[in-house]
Amino acid sequence: MNQTEIGKFIARCRKEKKLTQVQLAEKLNITDRAVSKWETGKSMPDSSIMLELCEILGITVNELLSGEEINMESYEKKADENLIALKKKDENNMAKNVIISMLFSASLLIGIMVCCICNIAISGNLTWAQIPVSSIVFAWVIIFPGIILGKKGIFVSFISLSVFVIPYLFLLSRLIKVKEVFSIGAVMAAVSIVFLWIIAAVYHRIGKTRKLTAMGIIFLLFIPFIFVINGLLSKMIAEPVMDVWDMLTVSILLILAFTAFICDYAKNNGFIK
Repeated sequence: MNQTEIGKFIARCRKEKKLTQVQLAEKLNITDRAVSKWETGKSMPDSSIMLELCEILGITVNELLSGEEINMESYEKKADENLIALKKKDENNMAKNVIISMLFSASLLIGIMVCCICNIAISGNLTWAQIPVSSIVFAWVIIFPGIILGKKGIFVSFISLSVFVIPYLFLLSRLIKVKEVFSIGAVMAAVSIVFLWIIAAVYHRIGKTRKLTAMGIIFLLFIPFIFVINGLLSKMIAEPVMDVWDMLTVSILLILAFTAFICDYAKNNGFIK
């Protein structure tokens, strides 16, 4: 597959359908920047939207991957070539992810070994090493899926974080013998996890087509998050609900949200590109 030729073919078909990059992007619920990258040969359409893209452009997937219109005589040959090329691309991406994940795992394993060796050499047994080791294992469980599975692994990493963060805080509180790490940390973690899932939902729903709008909404969502976190902390450790730094943070978030909405409006009305 020649990405440059595929990009030119997409651009030609789009123009034949009298669509702008922005219009095509809106139909696919993606950004016009993604369409631009396709047409310049910098990237390929994701397999999840190929069928929809081909339907909009009035072409087949085989023609899309070939970067040209195909007559019936050469259709089967081109189809086989494209399937082989896609398979090789997927295999190459998977192989790259496996290598990176193995290097990442090996680095963490070395870190664990260094901690244990140093702890035994100094104290004669495992004492403080259990703390960094448990933290390293927790980091591996969260990050590893995102590395080996690519974009699909981000969702798995989110689930891992949601499932394991509270057990990790419980273990950590037992290791350092400070019960507040769990009693306070678990509440903060639960609220933060809910907030992260809300952000993910907003970005998934809006961010593909209106990235600036999604950013503005996320900035606004940070404000009630700050109030909730501070309110909970004030009850648990007798801290003031809001201080001058919190108010400054809220002001900055409002400015950032307003700026994002203005830029999005200007972009969608042709004032800026």
